Amino acid sequence: MTTSTTDLQHWRLERDAGQIAWLCLDRAGSGTNILSREVLTELGRVLDELHGAPPAGLVICSAKESGFIAGADIDEFPGFSSEEQVFQLTSEGLGLLQRLEDLPCPSVAVINGFALGGGLELALACDWRLVVESWQRSLGLPEVKLGLHPGLGGTVRLVRLIGVRQAMPLMLTGNAGSPTQAKAMGLADALVQPADWREQAAGYAKRPAPPRKAPLIDRLLGWQPVRPLLAKTLRAQVARQARRAFYPAPYAVVDLWRAHGARGARAYEAEARSFAKLAMGPTSRNLVRVYGLQERLKREAGEKRDVATHVHVVGAGVMGGDIAAWCALRGIGVTLQDRELQYIEPALERARALFAKRLRGPGEAEAASRRLVADVSGEGAAEADLVIEAIFEDREAKQALYESLEPRMKADAVLATNTSSIPIEELAPCLRHPERLVGLHFFNPVAKLPLIEVVAGDSTGPRAAAVARAFSRQIGKLPLPCSSLPGFLVNRILGPYLAEAMLLLREGVAPAEIDQAAVDFGMPVGPVELADSVGLDVALHVAKILSPILRRPVDPELAARVAAGKLGQKSGEGFYVYEDRRPVRPRIPAGTADPDVQERLMLAYLNEAAACLADGVVSDPDLVDAGAIFGTGFAPFRGGPLHYAAEAGVDQIRRRLETLAGQHDERFAPSPGWQQLEAANRN
Repeated sequence: MTTSTTDLQHWRLERDAGQIAWLCLDRAGSGTNILSREVLTELGRVLDELHGAPPAGLVICSAKESGFIAGADIDEFPGFSSEEQVFQLTSEGLGLLQRLEDLPCPSVAVINGFALGGGLELALACDWRLVVESWQRSLGLPEVKLGLHPGLGGTVRLVRLIGVRQAMPLMLTGNAGSPTQAKAMGLADALVQPADWREQAAGYAKRPAPPRKAPLIDRLLGWQPVRPLLAKTLRAQVARQARRAFYPAPYAVVDLWRAHGARGARAYEAEARSFAKLAMGPTSRNLVRVYGLQERLKREAGEKRDVATHVHVVGAGVMGGDIAAWCALRGIGVTLQDRELQYIEPALERARALFAKRLRGPGEAEAASRRLVADVSGEGAAEADLVIEAIFEDREAKQALYESLEPRMKADAVLATNTSSIPIEELAPCLRHPERLVGLHFFNPVAKLPLIEVVAGDSTGPRAAAVARAFSRQIGKLPLPCSSLPGFLVNRILGPYLAEAMLLLREGVAPAEIDQAAVDFGMPVGPVELADSVGLDVALHVAKILSPILRRPVDPELAARVAAGKLGQKSGEGFYVYEDRRPVRPRIPAGTADPDVQERLMLAYLNEAAACLADGVVSDPDLVDAGAIFGTGFAPFRGGPLHYAAEAGVDQIRRRLETLAGQHDERFAPSPGWQQLEAANRN
């Protein structure tokens, strides 16, 4: 090998004896390759050299074991100042990839692990794509999840390569596919083994690429008179998942294809213009903020490390069983304890279904099933690094369990409770070593919701808190450090929101109208359906605990339904009747909800978010927003409740609360947290 362009920081360019150029990306100071401006600037210098002295072929690969290229450097996005600036930067990137495509020699991208966003777009500009075999879903264009669409030619090249029918789902959902799926759809030319990819890449680097044509039916669908018909169908599909006013990016993808059919230079320019408009819009800026909040929670866990090889879970109900299943899915040995085997078996059945759905590699689901063991006698507690209590919400019952568990636990094991609302200080006094007790509050459904509230009480030791945070990351969750106050953060914020919904019901507002008001704001489901889904018995229990701190009485209708056995989705009836686990209700068109109902619901929510800040449930406004988004599903495109309030104007929010307090009662009195938020924003 001979090396050229020796002063590169991020790329390494070498030529072998056969004059094949090997261009390897190894971004300095990072475990992951991303396309920062520095990386792209250096790529331009490399392309200058390759055009000046063309090799016989070019192979582009990654030096990172973590993968090929994870996309653009999202940390640079907040620095965008105008649409024109973004358009110029995007145009420069388009020009780079066009120069890569125009090289007078075959080019090969060797994809190991993930190739996402701009990383996959770079690979699309190559003549050949070889993908190292894996069962991971690692190839995709996830820009839509940041309120964007591909901006380096992906909306054009992907459609040209695999056709509109296969390309649109990748761009509209942002979901990644596996190497096998990529090969099946024509995105990958070959699957290679880790041991022999170099030999195969060298062979492909000597082959001129064949003419690329999408399937005939896709070319017919791209005919100008036909495109509007398919575009209408695609928009209708998108509308079932997202409203244009909230999430414009997927609609923009369809609009680009309808206008240009992925043909010609104007299609690339239109993509860049559209990308720039989206990047400067509120949805993308807020979704980039949400990405930053996610990264903040990961950092809260500290250095990523494995702290548990064996977890013992006590309580095989929906929460406990699903926590155990998730830990086993993430590679941890788990023993699951309950009073009798009959209570554990349903959890094992749900776990097997989860493993079959999530684990696609040979033998992976079976291995996960072997890691999850029923343990009626509780012998696994003696070997566990972490014991998780997930029984029903009763202080005396939990304390009785702790008294039996503690003598059997290893000296360095941590005891965690999944309590959703009971302060740690009320549970710890029965323990000889209360410093070992920490809260790990998961959310239902465990397999979908990413947040865990890590609750440290006055007696919780720093090691137990650190282990709890690290464990959250070990199992792929986001840890939110919380103070041990009633309801913690998520249930505390939801309390007034759900209580206001109950009051509206008593005033005669239909459940579907209440829920539509919240959905029109951007919530994933309304408060009535949310109460039904978590269980009205659980909602009632939390309401009783929070009633003193929220100064709201427990709703009598909620108590009456629980007494009548109408517990929500799990019993088939709550505030709604359920068929096939779906609520039976009239359809209300989007955007038609009563604005007064929406205001009462959302201001109750926002005001309690500010109250949590004032009471120190978490340490700062960003963590309030993170907990609300990842724990309650607060509309991500709004950037979090306190961020939304700041954007809308804290004074305006406070005035509306004062008006509602005058119309109703002091439950709408503005929280002192608004003053704290204003001070934080000034700083």
